[in-house]
Amino acid sequence: MSTMSTKTTLFVAVIWLTCTAVAFGQDAVPMAKAELHNGRGELVGIATLAETINGFRVVAQVYGLRPGYHGFHVHEVGKCEPPGFKSAGEHFNPYDAQHGLKDPKGFHAGDLPNLLVAPDGTGVLVAYAPHTTLRAAQNSLFHDGGTAVVVHSQPDDQRADPSGNSGDRLACGGVSRAIPGT
Repeated sequence: MSTMSTKTTLFVAVIWLTCTAVAFGQDAVPMAKAELHNGRGELVGIATLAETINGFRVVAQVYGLRPGYHGFHVHEVGKCEPPGFKSAGEHFNPYDAQHGLKDPKGFHAGDLPNLLVAPDGTGVLVAYAPHTTLRAAQNSLFHDGGTAVVVHSQPDDQRADPSGNSGDRLACGGVSRAIPGT
């Protein structure tokens, strides 16, 4: 993916998130971002997050990854130490729930749908996390220690506890506050 198309995509994401704030009739909709780096420290994507009435919405765009489905989660610690990103801890789970979007007992707050990467190595995911917030609360992504967004090597089976058999961690980005238009 070229630098120009990456910059264009990021610009469009910021405009989209800014319009979301205007649509809510607020100028202070909490927003966040995570720059995703692989184990060699290379930028391989970005995730933008915005508060909605249904938790937060994440829009992630990745490039340079292996084609196929990949587990995509919010993890409990905002540290991304390469190469394996174990420093990000486990899935964000403030309510001590079971894992998996298909678990009838509920799911981790950080569980998200799988990310599909196309044959050219690019992928986009738009998803909602209904059990989380970017505001101050028990389920806030901005708790002490922060949170991180992680892309895994395998698809998440959405059932197996605690991690959905989603394999190694390929990319990681600490979640940080974002200001629309910056």
